[in-house]
Amino acid sequence: MSNLVNAEKISKSFGIAPLLESVSLGVQENQRIGVVGLNGGGKTTLLEILAGITEPDSGRVSIAGGVRMATVTQRGVLPPGSTVGDVVLGPLDVAEHEWASDARVRAVLAGIGIDRLDGGLERRVEELSGGQRRRVALAAALVQELDLLILDEPTNHLDVEGVQWLADHVVNRRSALVVVTHDRWFLDTVATRTWEVAHGSVTEYEGGYNDWIYARAERGRLADAAEERRRNLARKELAWLRRGPPARTSKPKYRIEAAEKLIADVPPVRDSVALSTFAKRRLGRVVIELEDATLRTPDDRVLVEDLTWRLQPGERIGLVGINGSGKTTLLRALAGEVAVDPGRRKEGTTVSIGWLRQELDDLPTDMRVLEAVEDVAGRITIGAGTKQEKEISAGQLAERLGFSPARQRTPVGDLSGGERRRLQLTRVLMGQPNVLLLDEPTNDLDIDTLQQLEDILDGWAGTMVVISHDRYLIERICDSTWALFGDGGLTNLPGGIEQYLQRRAAMHAVESTGESTASRAGSSAGSGAARSTDAAAERDAQKTMKRLERQIAKLDDRERTLHTQLAEAATDAAKVAALDTELSGVVAEKEAAEAQWLELAEQWG
Repeated sequence: MSNLVNAEKISKSFGIAPLLESVSLGVQENQRIGVVGLNGGGKTTLLEILAGITEPDSGRVSIAGGVRMATVTQRGVLPPGSTVGDVVLGPLDVAEHEWASDARVRAVLAGIGIDRLDGGLERRVEELSGGQRRRVALAAALVQELDLLILDEPTNHLDVEGVQWLADHVVNRRSALVVVTHDRWFLDTVATRTWEVAHGSVTEYEGGYNDWIYARAERGRLADAAEERRRNLARKELAWLRRGPPARTSKPKYRIEAAEKLIADVPPVRDSVALSTFAKRRLGRVVIELEDATLRTPDDRVLVEDLTWRLQPGERIGLVGINGSGKTTLLRALAGEVAVDPGRRKEGTTVSIGWLRQELDDLPTDMRVLEAVEDVAGRITIGAGTKQEKEISAGQLAERLGFSPARQRTPVGDLSGGERRRLQLTRVLMGQPNVLLLDEPTNDLDIDTLQQLEDILDGWAGTMVVISHDRYLIERICDSTWALFGDGGLTNLPGGIEQYLQRRAAMHAVESTGESTASRAGSSAGSGAARSTDAAAERDAQKTMKRLERQIAKLDDRERTLHTQLAEAATDAAKVAALDTELSGVVAEKEAAEAQWLELAEQWG
């Protein structure tokens, strides 16, 4: 495969800190590359240099002749005075009536949600919100036949359904992709390679999010081994200097593989019973209740009608729905910021609400970051009422959410939009509320900070309602999923996000074929019967999975033994070669067994 774009020894600095330092890399045909790294680490700068938007300080970027390329940045800049149709259909150079017959164009407009905009393609771009502008710019790129697509955080303003549609679209199209994203499900679904931008350099890995995580764990294991060897040499040197007896040096023993080490670092599973018990003591019987409530948009469109919803102490809810379905309005009603009319809202006497809004208008811009956090509280307790209970300071919480000690001295007014969002979240958590209402908490967070946030929320004692398009977040920190389908009601989904997507797909199918309500019910029942699994085949699959688990455990033991023998035979070249050959066979056999187990688990688990 030939390279579409080559970067040779590119460097870029802002101030004295280099974001990129002598970086060389290339994008080949049909490659799908996910770009990860800490906020402010240089991901967007790298993309803009590859796209020709930003010039490097040194080095050069070459683009193969004739390459068709489109870039969608976070800037959301659209031509003033234009309509949505001008922006989306402009690159196609087609007559106004021709696009409607193009299935690809219609699929993009529906998938990104442009077809749901008030005013449709005639809407003026000046009337759009920031998120709508981003979706229009994304649609304008996706309708084109391209060789290379460069996207910066394309999932930020999409709902769960839109994220899945986009993943399917970029996987099925025949163009290369370079994408910066913090959405771990999206990254794992679309990426065939991962670039990690850190400390001025770019490290390449095969595969998506899971592969990158395992590679990071392995890199950490190797670093630990190198540190152990250095310490052994230091002990030998110290013993020689003291002219004492020969030191008994320990040989490095690689007893823990990368995956095991990664699993050992995962926070303990949430103690739901202890958290719920503690939440009941803090909250009492009544938390927040909506009775016979009706919610409307400013233009009087009904979002929810005759809703009765009683939040329970310790309940952890993920709230999903398409953009415009009323999720934020419902959250505002729970917070008491929107009146329910008709209906009634009741709040418990001990309720303390922490509400993370999408607006950034509640930050003290005259303070520094740490002062703004300590202005709420100096210390908080995380995991209260459980074995994992611990107290942390304002500075420690700020650091866990991405503010280094040096950055904590920065004036709030000098923070970027993403940093202000993180500060807003930090202040909400420092208030130690017993009811958390979080509206898209993952926006503008890098993956490392996301993991820290999940760890904090996983042990949060109280009631929680979270709006998010991040499937990993919802599945980890929430115990139940509720959805707004635009039918005036609120629906509980025992099957979680997957059930939501199935329901939405069924609704699309009904809409596209014009089926009646009666036939819709029949179709749902029929599809349910079609999805039912054969009992005998399931039993066979479960037996095979148990056999594979025993086989993998034996291969694990053999692999650890071989690592130990390799370390002990370090000076015997022939024995090392024989052991290494056997180890390669064991690893390959284990990987094959794990792949078979995962395939069965995905189908029958």
